[in-house]
Amino acid sequence: MATATATRPVPKLAPPPAPRRPRMLFIGTAFTAAAVVMAFVGLIGIYIKVRAETLAGGTAWLPEGVTIPLTAPNVAFGTLLMSVVTMQWAVYAIGNRDRTNAYVALGITILLGAAFANSTAYLYSQMGLVIADSVVGVLIYAITGAHLIFTIGALLYIGVVALRALGGEYTPRDHEGLSSAALFWYATVGVYSLIWYVIFITK
Repeated sequence: MATATATRPVPKLAPPPAPRRPRMLFIGTAFTAAAVVMAFVGLIGIYIKVRAETLAGGTAWLPEGVTIPLTAPNVAFGTLLMSVVTMQWAVYAIGNRDRTNAYVALGITILLGAAFANSTAYLYSQMGLVIADSVVGVLIYAITGAHLIFTIGALLYIGVVALRALGGEYTPRDHEGLSSAALFWYATVGVYSLIWYVIFITK
């Protein structure tokens, strides 16, 4: 019995997993998002400065006949906050091998992003603000329009990631693309939170 045990072949160990490659996509996305956020902070700073100087001179900030309703921007902000939850849901689902929920979460995130863009377009039709009439129009449309383009770019990023997820590319160990898209989307929402407060709430 002892001899048989001694001569029993030792099972081969599984090969070690391949080392993780550097997270270049995530790092590049983080730098890009930081640069975009800084650009928006600069634009919003200009807006605050010009508004303060106008009000200090005793002139009304908004032109006569122009109103900034709160319903549309509040709904838009709430929509973006919901999209943060669904985007993180997608990352969590992929991390737990739950592809079905990941697909659903990504689809809902894209849908909420499209709803936000629709709310912004509706707000433009309600304000009655003309770009050529005042500095206010130039600043508001420049900031919110740039953010709308930022949002569309983020949605395209998520769309590409969703297609790759449908192709079965991401795994719990390697879902850098999905995490990068999520980071970019969170930056988009963070920028809008500043716009929402500075432009629409404090007016």
